[in-house]
Amino acid sequence: MPHYDLVIVGTGSGNSILDPRFADWKTAIVEKGVFGGTCLNVGCIPTKMFVHTADLAATPSISGRFGVDEELLNVRWRDVRDRIFGRIDPIAEGGREYRTSHADNANVTVYEGEGRFTGHKELTVSLPDRTETITADRFVLAAGGRPVVPDIEGLDQVPYHTSDSIMRLDELPRRLVIVGSGFVAAEFAHVFSSFGVEVTVIARSGALLRSEDEDISARYTELATQRYDVRLNRKVLRARRTETGLALDLAEGETVEADQLLIAVGRRPNSDLLDVAATGVATLDSGHVKVDAYQQTSVEGIYALGDLSSPYELKHVANHEARVVQHNLLHPDERIEADHRFVPHAVFGSPQIASVGVTEQQARQRGLKYTTSKQDYAAIAYGWAMEDTTGFAKLLADPETGQLLGAHIIGPQAPTVIQPLIQAMSFGLDAHTMARGQYWIHPAMPELVENALLNLNVPGASR
Repeated sequence: MPHYDLVIVGTGSGNSILDPRFADWKTAIVEKGVFGGTCLNVGCIPTKMFVHTADLAATPSISGRFGVDEELLNVRWRDVRDRIFGRIDPIAEGGREYRTSHADNANVTVYEGEGRFTGHKELTVSLPDRTETITADRFVLAAGGRPVVPDIEGLDQVPYHTSDSIMRLDELPRRLVIVGSGFVAAEFAHVFSSFGVEVTVIARSGALLRSEDEDISARYTELATQRYDVRLNRKVLRARRTETGLALDLAEGETVEADQLLIAVGRRPNSDLLDVAATGVATLDSGHVKVDAYQQTSVEGIYALGDLSSPYELKHVANHEARVVQHNLLHPDERIEADHRFVPHAVFGSPQIASVGVTEQQARQRGLKYTTSKQDYAAIAYGWAMEDTTGFAKLLADPETGQLLGAHIIGPQAPTVIQPLIQAMSFGLDAHTMARGQYWIHPAMPELVENALLNLNVPGASR
């Protein structure tokens, strides 16, 4: 039974841990799928490549009012798909070849199969030609998550897709129905509607992106209903095949027909597939592996990171946690804590959304003292030049200290525009200091942030 100093399960962010400082460690990597993890293969990278293409395809719908007449002649779906994965797949394969063949990894054994814990710090890997059990002093669990598939009558009898498969369709459908109202639903609704597909979104709640600040969610829902068919407060009773594709019967007596179905109701961690309980690792009710501030699980020497343990399920969080775990493995007597205070996220739909900190509804629920401000894109020079009439920034701050509590933006370049606010929160800069302690390029989008800061009723507030 091979024994290792360190075994890493998963090749997403966990794969970045091994560097030359581990050269004298006997290590192993276990990967059941494609190297690179969710982000590279089925998540943030390919989706943003599709989003960028969709943004280009959508320009004819708005260019006319600027005096530029454009026409979308055709979307060559296979060319779009093959260009994207023609760039991504070699990176994934290159990562595999590096770990299996490069001299840098002479001390690394790669097991390409599914691993399950079968005892204390004992992992059994199902390989194509055999089963092998390995042990280690330390483990890093970075096995990610997978899409949730809801319990809908007949769903197993119809072809459906998740975010793992929808981007590799052979043909662009004429009609697509999306079940879900979160990030994945928003981004793919934008992509496929921009490509000319008739999109229907079915949401159980009364708003899209309901985890966002209530004003952001309301504005996004309003704009989404202008682009595609949005069915709110709906419950799917059953799925069934039809002569032309499939149909979803809703509790309200409606039926939605489509050529393709995308299930986008969230993701779940893969802790059950690893059978982490067999090695004594505790999990939360959500299935996420329970970790402490050092990213260590309930078992000493076993760490976890990324979607397996983090409720954020974001690549930048997984990367941060991988750096923390790497340090703590190398310096067990000088461990550092992960910092999850100000975790931002973005939705690359249309319009784009970015957020960090608490929403107004969360501030109310927690009984926080806060003041708010709003700044429309239309009221800054560049936003006015773009003739944007729907985008805005919303800030929440402590009225006594001026410290930012939350920042939420919907509109062009939102994920980029929000960065100064993330910095202000991370470095403890109050709103007035952030607004008046630096130059803001004019005319440029960050003036949205400057004016939103100045609009807050906090100490030092003054134009």
